[in-house]
Amino acid sequence: MRYRDDASLDPGGVQDRRRGGGGRAVAVGGGGLGLVGVLVLVLIQALGGGGGATTDPGAGGYGGYGGYGPVLDGLGEGQSTGLGELGASCRTGADANASAECAVVADVESIQDYWGGLLGERYVPAETVFFAGSTPTACGTGTSGTGPFYCPGDQLVYIDLSFFDELRSRFGAEGGTFVDAYVLAHEYGHHVQNLLGTSDAVPAGASGPESASVRLELQADCFAGAWANHATTVPDDSGAPLIAEITADDVERALDAAGRIGDDFIQTNLGDGTTDPSTYTHGTSEQRRLWFSTGYESGDPARCDTFAAADLG
Repeated sequence: MRYRDDASLDPGGVQDRRRGGGGRAVAVGGGGLGLVGVLVLVLIQALGGGGGATTDPGAGGYGGYGGYGPVLDGLGEGQSTGLGELGASCRTGADANASAECAVVADVESIQDYWGGLLGERYVPAETVFFAGSTPTACGTGTSGTGPFYCPGDQLVYIDLSFFDELRSRFGAEGGTFVDAYVLAHEYGHHVQNLLGTSDAVPAGASGPESASVRLELQADCFAGAWANHATTVPDDSGAPLIAEITADDVERALDAAGRIGDDFIQTNLGDGTTDPSTYTHGTSEQRRLWFSTGYESGDPARCDTFAAADLG
């Protein structure tokens, strides 16, 4: 994946909070890639116990999009929302080609340009928050262990960039710049679902192979694929595409990553070697690859209606 060297980046879509952290409750509201359930499952199996995780009373259950409480009025001590070094170092497409964090800045810009062009006034921009360790959100405290997630309470995407290393080292994904972009595009898919009211179809605690939670996550994968189809033609403010090239190898790496965050793969490889379909919330590896491919091959978000699909794959 390459960005146009002379493109001008707009880092205004990113908040950089990596100098601070804190909070007390783990963020469980909103859609993510599925790592919250993964880590809870592994922890329970490791300790040989059960019971629920403690969460902020104002935070909704995972997959439930109501009852998040008020959006936070401010950040914790020592936290920053300014761009700082990020704004100074991520100025051009050449910077994105040389720096992983600048590449994410470019991804956020391209993804939002795509949805803004498609939805017009219905699209409300959502910033991405870089954090390290933990950060307060309207869905409780986000931590590195939750993986990237979208919080509908404040309409922000949260990510600790160390997740991309974790995806390679722990999950065995091939990784790469386009894989990182797929992860971000999936989370912005949840933002689109929130704006369109699709998220309201998912009751708190929904699980199972045909559940509304699985359908929501597979649709976000499909939306990510639809953006990817158009990524090299989506114009930036100059009228030229910000992204210059996505290769077949990039797409294969994204499919590899999608397969490694399926419920069945995660439970089998990070759990006790067994899998329980009744607990699925994100879909199987095969389904995640299928729906990303559906979006990528068609380039049409209308083909992403997983809620109407009789067969999820």
